[in-house]
Amino acid sequence: MSTALDLITRVRGVRGAMLVSADDGIVIAEQLMEGIKGGAVAALAASLAGRLRRAMEAAGTGTSVFWHLQAEQGALLVVPDGNSSVAGGGGILVVAVAEPDVNIGLVRLELLRVAETVV
Repeated sequence: MSTALDLITRVRGVRGAMLVSADDGIVIAEQLMEGIKGGAVAALAASLAGRLRRAMEAAGTGTSVFWHLQAEQGALLVVPDGNSSVAGGGGILVVAVAEPDVNIGLVRLELLRVAETVV
């Protein structure tokens, strides 16, 4: 797991990476810089994943592949694992906490790469 998270955290501007249970927001694995509250980030990611799942079902748009929440002091980037669907609930979320000026495209590629390998 730490090797997978290394792929994400080595991107300049990423302050941490986590694997989170989409069902209950429990941290499975994490590599976070000091000052980042992993439990709070995991709970936020799982809660948003559930709300997004319900909203996308209601809209009939299918499942999410990647989402990006931008805030004043950083960003939360999330990808569900490759073997489950957030639309059906459950599974693992691959999460990155990043600085506002991070290269979103590069982080997205690394998140997707890790999500494909998480089983």
